[in-house]
Amino acid sequence: MRAWMVMGAALALAPMSGAMAQDAEAGQRVYNQCRACHTINAGGRNGVGPNLHGFWGRRAGQVQGFRYSANMQQLAEQGLTWDEATLRRYLTNPKDVVPNGSMAFNGIRNEQQLNDLLAFLQRASSQ
Repeated sequence: MRAWMVMGAALALAPMSGAMAQDAEAGQRVYNQCRACHTINAGGRNGVGPNLHGFWGRRAGQVQGFRYSANMQQLAEQGLTWDEATLRRYLTNPKDVVPNGSMAFNGIRNEQQLNDLLAFLQRASSQ
């Protein structure tokens, strides 16, 4: 009986443990602020920022026809890759990852919105 009570208490507290669920649909709404500069669909055009289709897991600076900042080109040559850890840092504060980059975005401070956006980007960049 005591074991069941302990397990029940642990399950009740699990949602408060800091791990936040990712919601790709909510992430799409967060992505709407990115659409002013980026597209994410296959074959989509570059805008002020590069098309993001297929970028997840890819080395940075690889979109043909897009003019990257010198800092981004240098970091790409050094192996900067868009994985979850790098994107989490970049989307929180772009200047933390690419100090002299040209991305004019201050970052996402809300952790749930960041988690949701990452879920959307991972899904949408491969569709």
